[in-house]
Amino acid sequence: MIRINLLAVERGAAKKTRGAGAGVTAAQRVTIGAALILLGTVVGIGWWYWSLHTRGVRLDEEIAAAEIKAQQLRSVLAQVQKFETRKAVLQQRVTLIEQLRRGQSAPVHLLDEISRAVPERLWLVSLGQREASFTMEGRTSSLTALSDFVANLEGSSWFRKPVDILDSQVDQTAAGDMVRFTIRATSENPEAGPPPPPAAGRGAPPAK
Repeated sequence: MIRINLLAVERGAAKKTRGAGAGVTAAQRVTIGAALILLGTVVGIGWWYWSLHTRGVRLDEEIAAAEIKAQQLRSVLAQVQKFETRKAVLQQRVTLIEQLRRGQSAPVHLLDEISRAVPERLWLVSLGQREASFTMEGRTSSLTALSDFVANLEGSSWFRKPVDILDSQVDQTAAGDMVRFTIRATSENPEAGPPPPPAAGRGAPPAK
């Protein structure tokens, strides 16, 4: 009678099956590990690229905003320069107007100063003016009065020194000596300020 040990055959088959299953599992693990590494690398590169792209976009936006602000500042600077130029021109006009106002009273002051400078025994027969130069002709009974008149004019702040005696002649009359004279005095206005400076910005190149 022949006996076959089926249990041993089943055990051998089970061992083969387990061995084959263990080899597949190891290969799968290697494949999965490699796939995970590759996936992690791809994700890392993608995140790095996205970070660089996001930072580049942000920098572009900041540069654009800075350019817009710089353009606005240039516009404001140009407006300020125009305002300063206009202010300087207006200030010059105001100064000229003030000088003209003061100059309107100058002839009155000059005539008043001349009237005060005339001493006794001296009178004027003519008074001519050419710009700031005054030519006066008169008569006096003594050279002392003429000298006093010249000294009084030179002592006034409205006339420059010296006052020139252009001509003096002594005529003999029945009443005594009569001195005819011609003098020239140059006027100046002590109330007038210095001439206004040229307006700032005239002739300057336009702002870029």
